[in-house]
Amino acid sequence: MKKITILAMVLLMGLCLAGNVIADSATKDECEAKCKEAAALINEKGIDAAAAVINDKNGPFVWKDTYVWVNDLDGNMIAHPIKPSMIGKNWMDLKDKADKLFFKELIEVAKTSGAGWVDYMWPKPGEENLSEKTSFAYRVPGTNLMTCAGIYK
Repeated sequence: MKKITILAMVLLMGLCLAGNVIADSATKDECEAKCKEAAALINEKGIDAAAAVINDKNGPFVWKDTYVWVNDLDGNMIAHPIKPSMIGKNWMDLKDKADKLFFKELIEVAKTSGAGWVDYMWPKPGEENLSEKTSFAYRVPGTNLMTCAGIYK
């Protein structure tokens, strides 16, 4: 009886922990909303002021297990709160593990449709190993910029 009680408690704790992990994962709807919010900030305050907010690791554009980044439609990184070393560099020719030119694809989606999702491989924040990721690209109205955010599968 004692073993069954302990086993039941362990299982219950495991389910609670799993629920917390799931609850801490961003959703597609959140990504779309945050990208549009960042785009509105860019249009309202200008790219320099908006980039300062977007680049803040503790700011509103880093949440749960994801973040918003900004690049122009030529592939130049403008803002990235998790990997600031990417800022100021062109990533148009960046390929994932499967040789997919995913930045190019994200830019193409933003240019042609204004918004959309692209699948690729990318490491989770703080990790080196690649994970399946899908990111939302949103063209900032009236600019040569796009905001992006993604979720891991």
